Amino acid sequence: MKLLLLSNSTNVGEEYLGFSKKEVQRFLGNKKLNIVFIPYAAVTFSYDEYEEKVNKAWCEIGHKVKSIHRFPSPEKAVYEADALVIGGGNTWKLVKTVQDKNLMEVIRERVRSGIPYIGWSAGANIACPTLKTTNDMPIAEPKEFTTLNLVPFQINPHYLDVSPLNHGGETREQRIEEFITENKDTFVVGLREGTLLHYENGILKLIGERPARIFKYGEKPRELTSSDKFDLLISKPHTPLT
Repeated sequence: MKLLLLSNSTNVGEEYLGFSKKEVQRFLGNKKLNIVFIPYAAVTFSYDEYEEKVNKAWCEIGHKVKSIHRFPSPEKAVYEADALVIGGGNTWKLVKTVQDKNLMEVIRERVRSGIPYIGWSAGANIACPTLKTTNDMPIAEPKEFTTLNLVPFQINPHYLDVSPLNHGGETREQRIEEFITENKDTFVVGLREGTLLHYENGILKLIGERPARIFKYGEKPRELTSSDKFDLLISKPHTPLT
């Protein structure tokens, strides 16, 4: 498989998808591809607008997407795609729509066959076994929480180390600790803004200047940087964090 999983689309003060453009270009190469874009996480703006926004951002790197809503058969569009891109937004709506259109299995099959997959925020969430580590409000009700299961761990995008000023609720770390208490065998990657995970040829690595925070039940959270190995997330048996 070839995966590029982004925590977010835009860093503060940067253009849309700006920080990831060079990585996307390296990931997709220079060849013109039939890139199918899945915009189902969009809620307050149209799929047309979402497609246009991505194409405006990627025009300078020589790639263009076509949104899946423009195809007569979404399933056929996925089967014929050279690459798949799933944008961010609301993970619950994304999962429900993908399930309702019976696309979960065909996406999984195509990506596991080797076509490149790019997802940011909700699009990174859906690459995991479930949507359970999303930050989003459940505005839609999917049939089930299981998602693409392209990677064996969970991602928490937009990971924050502290809560906003005067916020009395749980921190992000506390919420993830709740998750791993109920899901003891599952790693969670707190993926900070401006970072992404790249998987190819059996190697998983972090790209970006900020470290990722790794959670596992019964173990102290660990910070891994782009110079560290991430084998523990994809290798079995599990190697305890130290």
